[in-house]
Amino acid sequence: MGEPSYTVPDRSIRICADRGGTFCDVHASYPSPTPSDPGARKDLVVKLLSVDPNYPDAPTEGIRRVLEKVERREIPRGQVLNTDKIDYIRLSTTVATNALLERKGQKHALAITSGFRDLLLIGTQARPRIFDLAIKRPPPLYTAVLEVDERVTLVGYTSDPEAGVNGVKFDAEGRVTSGNLDEVPKGQEVVKGLSGEAVRILRRPDRARVLEDLKRLRGEGYTSLAVVLVHSYTFPTHELLLGELAQEAGFEHISLSSQLLPMIKMVPRGISCTADAYLTPILRLYLDGFFKGFDRKLRGKKHLSDGERAAVEKAEKEGKTLPRVEFMSSDGGLLDLDNFNGLKSILSGPAGGVVGYALTSWDEEEQIPIIGIDVGGTSTDVSRFAGRYETVYETTTAGITIQSPQLDINTVAAGGGSCLFWRNGLFNAGPESAGAHPGPVCYRKGGMLAVTDANLYLGRLLPEYFPKIFGPHEDEPLDGEASAQALHALAEEIRRDTGREMDLDEVVYGFIKVANETMCRPIRALTEARGFSTAKHILASFGGAGGQHAVEIARLLGMKKILIHKYSSILSAYGLALADRIYERQEPSSAKYSDESLAQLRQRIDSLEVDVRAELSRQGFPDDKITTEFFLNMRFDGTDTALMVLAPADGGWDFARRFKEEYKQEFGFVLEDKGIIVDDIKVRGTGKTYSSLGPSVHKEIKTLKTRAVPEDKISLRTKVFFEGPGRVDTPVYELDKLDVGDQIQGPAMVIDNTQTIVLDSGSKGTVTSGHLYITLE
Repeated sequence: MGEPSYTVPDRSIRICADRGGTFCDVHASYPSPTPSDPGARKDLVVKLLSVDPNYPDAPTEGIRRVLEKVERREIPRGQVLNTDKIDYIRLSTTVATNALLERKGQKHALAITSGFRDLLLIGTQARPRIFDLAIKRPPPLYTAVLEVDERVTLVGYTSDPEAGVNGVKFDAEGRVTSGNLDEVPKGQEVVKGLSGEAVRILRRPDRARVLEDLKRLRGEGYTSLAVVLVHSYTFPTHELLLGELAQEAGFEHISLSSQLLPMIKMVPRGISCTADAYLTPILRLYLDGFFKGFDRKLRGKKHLSDGERAAVEKAEKEGKTLPRVEFMSSDGGLLDLDNFNGLKSILSGPAGGVVGYALTSWDEEEQIPIIGIDVGGTSTDVSRFAGRYETVYETTTAGITIQSPQLDINTVAAGGGSCLFWRNGLFNAGPESAGAHPGPVCYRKGGMLAVTDANLYLGRLLPEYFPKIFGPHEDEPLDGEASAQALHALAEEIRRDTGREMDLDEVVYGFIKVANETMCRPIRALTEARGFSTAKHILASFGGAGGQHAVEIARLLGMKKILIHKYSSILSAYGLALADRIYERQEPSSAKYSDESLAQLRQRIDSLEVDVRAELSRQGFPDDKITTEFFLNMRFDGTDTALMVLAPADGGWDFARRFKEEYKQEFGFVLEDKGIIVDDIKVRGTGKTYSSLGPSVHKEIKTLKTRAVPEDKISLRTKVFFEGPGRVDTPVYELDKLDVGDQIQGPAMVIDNTQTIVLDSGSKGTVTSGHLYITLE
C-alpha cells in the first residue's frame, strides 16, 4: 500500500462505529497536517454489512479497514489489532435491543420480597389494545423466582433530620433518638430512608437460608440474578446484602433495582431490573468478543492483569495514556465501559443519529423545531428536537415496560430492507425485514423483495455508485436484473388477483408510497398528536435510505425545508463523534413541595452536583467543560403520573410553575386544588466534547452566494420514475464534485459513496459546507 508520508502519532485516530440492523457505519478522524495548518485532520467513512460470513464482527472489521487506510499498511483479517494509534473508539450497538425483540437474552432468576412472586407477572394490567378480548401478553423475562423472607414498611416522611416523623426523631445517621414509638411494636427498628421516609424494619433476611437458596439456583445453571425488594428505593440495605450473598454463591451478573433505579413504583422498577439481568450478560458477551479483536490495552485498567496494569500505570506516569472505549447510551450521552449496561443500551443505535442531527441542524436564534427521520435498512426512527433532547422515563419495548431515561424516539418497521408483499388485496411494505444477510434480492444472496429493490428498479439507486460489498465474496455491485425479475413476478400476481392491467412502474411505485406513508405515522404521533403543527418543522433526513424518501415524506406532511447532512447515511456514527460524556446521580424523595421543603431539596441537589462534577473531573474534563442540570420528578398528590421537570431556564427555582406548565401541555388541564409531591431528585452532568460547532447551516444559507450548478458537473443522465410524469431524464451529480453555493433544480439525483438523494421537479437543493439544503415549492 506504499510507505506513509509521515508517522501517525500515537493516540491520534478517533473512531466511531454504529452497528445497525443492516449496515455498520464507521466514521474516523485522523491527523493530516499541512504547512499552513499543522493541526488539520481528515475524515474517513467506511460502510459495511452488519452481518457477513466473511468476518465475525462488523465494528472490528470496520476499524481494521480504518487502520489499514490511515496507517497505509496491510492488516490481515483475524490479526489482533494494535491500539497504540487510537485515541478513542465510540460504539453504539443494537445488540441489547435485538436480544429483547427476539427474546434471546440471558436466562436469569428473580429474587423478590416474599408474597410478591407474581407481582411482575401481574404487572400494571394495562391493555395494549383496549377492545381486544384475547390479549396475548408477553411472558416475563425471568424463568425462576426466589421469595426472600424480608419486610420493611414506611412510618412517615421528614425533610429535616431534626424534625419528627409521626413523633419519631432521628440523628444525623438516621437512627431514632427520641419520640413517641407507641405505633412501633417493641423490638422493631426504625431508621430514616434515603427519601426522608421513616422505615420500620419488620424482618431482616436470614443470611444462611438466602445463601443456601442462591446456591441452589446457581447449581441449576442460573448465572444472572435480578433483586427487587419492596421499598428498596429508600432502604437498599437488604438488596445490598442479597447482592453480596449472590456474589458468594457464584452469580456472574447481579442487578439490584435500588442501584439501577432508586425510584418508587415497584412494578416498573422491578421489570427494568429483570430487563437489565436479561440483557447485560448478552451485551457483555458481545463486548468480550469485540475486545478479543484488539490488544489488551483497549479494555482499560480494570480489566488487565496485575502485571499489565503495572505496565500501563508506569506508561501513564511517563505521560502516555490508554485508548478510551465509550458507548452511546439511550439518553444521548456517552458512557464508559464500567457504567454501560443493557438497560442503558436499548436505544444506543438511534441515539447517535439524534445527537448528530440535533447538533448540526439546530439554530439557537431561529429556533425552528426539527423532525429527525432516520431511514435505515430495517426500521425508521423518528424524533423531535426543539432546543433540547426530548427524554421519556418510561417506555415499552417488545411488550416490556422499562423505567429508564431514553430519548423519545418512535420506531416503525419500515426501511430499505422492509419486505414487499401482496396480502389480502393490499400492498404491504414490512414489518418483516430482509436484514443484512441475506438482505434484499439485489444483494445477490438469495434474499427477499424489499424497498431497496423497488428503489433500484425505479432508477432511484444506481449500482455504479453503490458500494460493491455484495455477493458471496462481498465484492459485487447491486443486482438490478434480479430485482426486476422478482418485481415482475410479483406484479403478475397482483394483476391476476385484481384483474387490472397495471404498468410495472405503477405497481412498484405503489409499494414506495405505502412505505412513505408508514414512515409518516410516527412523525404525526410526535407532532400533531401533541398539538404541534407538522408544517412548522424542518425535516432532517438521514440513514442509508433517507435521501430516497425525504422529499416525498416532506410533501406528505406539508413541510417546506429539508436538511441532509453530508454524512447523513452514517449520521449515527458521526453523532458519536459530537456527543458529550454524561454522568447522573439520582436520589428518591417523598417531600411535599413547599418553600420550606425546597430549601432542603436544594441542599440535596448541591450535594449531588458536587459528586457529579467530581466524577466528570476524574474522567478528564476541566471544570469549564462541565455543565449541570437539575431535575425534580413531580406529581400531584393522589395521582401516580409524575413528570421529570428541569429547573427553569431563568435560573430561578420555581419548579412548581414549570411543573404546572408541562402538565398543562401534556394533559390539557391542571389540578390546582392538589398539593405537589417530589418523588425524585436528579442532577445530570455533561462533559462537553465541543464548545462550538461553528455557525449553523441557517446562518450560512442567509449569506451564501448561490449559483446554478453548471452543466459540466453532471456526471451522467439516467431515467428515474416520478409520480405523474413517469420516467424522466434526470441528471446525476456527485456530491464531492459540487462546490459550496451550487444550486440544483430538480428533478435530479445527488450521490456520494454512501448515499443517494432524489429531488423531484418541485424541489431545489443548495450545497452548503455541511449540508444539502432543500426547499420545496
